[in-house]
Amino acid sequence: MKLKYQLKDINEAASYLLENSKSKTILFSGEMGAGKTTLIKALANQLGCTDQVSSPTFSLVNEYTAEKASIYHFDFYRIEDETEAYDMGFEDYLYTKHFIFIEWPEKISSLWPQHYTHAELKTQNGNSRLLTLTEF
Repeated sequence: MKLKYQLKDINEAASYLLENSKSKTILFSGEMGAGKTTLIKALANQLGCTDQVSSPTFSLVNEYTAEKASIYHFDFYRIEDETEAYDMGFEDYLYTKHFIFIEWPEKISSLWPQHYTHAELKTQNGNSRLLTLTEF
């Protein structure tokens, strides 16, 4: 499934993702600046989160409270090795019923859960994005 959107339409893109994702675990791929964190902020907002959402680049994970569930937001950009994810207890998060949003999942490819939605973001013509959803 694909959706082309402008940054001004980020809330509609977030709604589209939530409506079409069959999993609460969503892996976000895309080059630096593609809008992964921006889309996650919009998703958290759609889920009723009032916390300040920011990229957990240095902490690896941020936890947010939403109306019906918690949100675990991971950013693995800075890890050197998958053992860093193991050391922080990443696999324990996968067994919750909460939302799990993972930026830079390619850094932990052997740790991906069995079922997830892959959201790939590509920049097109500056302000446009192409969101491609694949279910696994």
